[in-house]
Amino acid sequence: MERLHPSDPSRIADYRLLGRLGAGGMGVVYLGRTDDGALAAVKVIRAEYADEDDFRARFRREADIAAEVDSPWAVRITGADPEAREPWLATAFVAGPSLAEAVGAHGPLPLRAVRVLGKAMAEALGVMHGQGLVHRDVKPGNVLLGMDRPRLIDFGIARGGEHTALTSADAVLGTPGFIPPEQAEGRPAEPAGDVFALGCLLAYAATGRLPFGSGTVEAVLYRTVHDEPEFGPEVLADPELTALLRTCLAKHPDIRPTAAELDAALTEDAPGEGTAWLPDPVVAIIAERAAALLALPGIDETTADPDAAPAPGAGPAPSRRRFLGFAAAGAVLAAGGGVATWLALRDDGKEKKAAAPAPRKWVIGVQADLSGPQKALGQAQERGVRLAVDAFNSRKDKPFTLTVATADDAGRADRSAEAAAGLIADRDVLAVIGPTGNATVPPCLELYGEAALPLLTVSALATSFGVTDRRSFFQTSALSLGQGSAVNLQLVAGQGARRLGALCDREGDVEGWQAVLQGNRTLTIVSPQATSYGRVVPRGAGDLSPVVKDMLAHGIDSFFYSGTPAGAAKVAGLLAAEGFRGPRAADYTIVGPEFLAAAGPAAEGWQLLAPYTGPEAPGIADVARAHRAAYGAAPEAWTAEAYDAAGLVIDRLVAAAGGGARPARADLLTALGKGSFRGLTKEYTFDEYRQVKGNTYYAHRVEGGRIRYTGPAGQAPPA
Repeated sequence: MERLHPSDPSRIADYRLLGRLGAGGMGVVYLGRTDDGALAAVKVIRAEYADEDDFRARFRREADIAAEVDSPWAVRITGADPEAREPWLATAFVAGPSLAEAVGAHGPLPLRAVRVLGKAMAEALGVMHGQGLVHRDVKPGNVLLGMDRPRLIDFGIARGGEHTALTSADAVLGTPGFIPPEQAEGRPAEPAGDVFALGCLLAYAATGRLPFGSGTVEAVLYRTVHDEPEFGPEVLADPELTALLRTCLAKHPDIRPTAAELDAALTEDAPGEGTAWLPDPVVAIIAERAAALLALPGIDETTADPDAAPAPGAGPAPSRRRFLGFAAAGAVLAAGGGVATWLALRDDGKEKKAAAPAPRKWVIGVQADLSGPQKALGQAQERGVRLAVDAFNSRKDKPFTLTVATADDAGRADRSAEAAAGLIADRDVLAVIGPTGNATVPPCLELYGEAALPLLTVSALATSFGVTDRRSFFQTSALSLGQGSAVNLQLVAGQGARRLGALCDREGDVEGWQAVLQGNRTLTIVSPQATSYGRVVPRGAGDLSPVVKDMLAHGIDSFFYSGTPAGAAKVAGLLAAEGFRGPRAADYTIVGPEFLAAAGPAAEGWQLLAPYTGPEAPGIADVARAHRAAYGAAPEAWTAEAYDAAGLVIDRLVAAAGGGARPARADLLTALGKGSFRGLTKEYTFDEYRQVKGNTYYAHRVEGGRIRYTGPAGQAPPA
């Protein structure tokens, strides 16, 4: 939770505001407390959105209906005012992680827990549908796992009409991967669509994967409309659950069960009071969230604080009341084997001189793999950030001094949330650079999004991170699937290849597979005369020799491999043995020390097209010199890009400081998405998905047993 801003209201109706839970373009979500101690999430819509035609009428109508939804499995609406200048809505506050966060951090739920969860959510939807409401966005991020029970959130009023989302700056009418086929084709949302989405949610809870896969939005929606779902061995081990989920995910809405029928078909008991139905690691997260409420800070004063009325001729005085500790309305503590609600509120009534607040620090955080399999990349990025901060701090005209805080997730998904929580808890951290790899992104995105803390990744470049919340997430380098187009520019446009062979080894990850697909799509755009011949090798194939020989027999004059370092080394050896000397390239994510050592002399001449430069790049000469002076060696891959990401943050912080104020995290988040920034490596401008615009790739080549930077993609190799 973030402190209130001086311009924030101190109270909305009966709710005393304690802090900010999140913010976005459409409004702010506050944590509020009623006079009797109940906690609520108070969502305030900015006035400009409230002025849209019929907005208030829809808001009023649906707030009235949603207030009638009475289910223990749905978050309760506790108040709303559609007539306020900035309309607001309050719901009971639940202290607990979302299902997306829990699965991302600790893996799939046991099948019994999946059935229990399914029954609870089906009951919630049944009540909603009975009131004439359609949720329209059932997804793991909208299911909170509280200490007493799971709850569905953002229902009914969260969707104020076909084109207006009321509670989230980035909300749309559904989330790819959970949108039913009829909505994907543009038809109106109906209750059967919620059942489809719930089926997808339960499949995700059981497997950690989406039943219609990941990737680009268009690809996911196409598979949703045309393909059958893939459940994996986890779900298939339970034939009864498999059959039920297949019915929920039927293409035609009339075939799907109603929410009430789904409730009846799930024979598990709904979860009672407590968390016994959940695995221990998830219970631990819930307990930590509930306990954290006991350490909430005192109430912040604001310019609208009624407790801070100034004396005549004096400036505003700070509030005297202190919020000592509480847990209520969804914040519950386990005690003596049972569950109890604890509340302790007190106003000591004493007038004490307020201590002068300590000066705030200006901190850039780094979440990275600093001790795991990608520690070389993580350490390179940490060094890039530190060099950017050192360069800024050396300026005589600097308006503030920056420091760096680090959090090591060791490249492990199960440590990502903990690393993120440490940085988020430091209220002086204004932005975070990281994480290093794709696997550590999903578990932490929800946390950063809730805190409105900007997260700028340099090297986690997956096209999609599934169900996670991207409100705070910026990808500062070209997505990894763009590598396919870069290969075409380099090998075909730059080096004259006309018959490109592409080998997709499924031992690698999905990002490499998507790069191969992207290369096939864009080949004729680069050269209408060029053709390709591709092969896909299934996992466990082992011997790649027959495949390579087949590709050579089909007349390829160039080669691209995506898979693993070991597979790339095998292919390099096979091509060398066959005397193939055409342009050869491998997925940049797998070319490194392991490939060089395993391939030996056969690696010579191999190329990689990567969204990072190298120490030889002319534009980063100053950074390279500073790196050598500080660390005694040339910078590694991603150092210059991390330097640029930190430079972007610094640029926006300086602009805010020039206006006379330290920006809040949410304000910095908004500023980062606007305008452009000229870095050392490229121009940084973000699209609506906060992905950097452009497809900037650079060519590298193995020479003398090491990887050397040769220039922008699309050039002929050096003589």
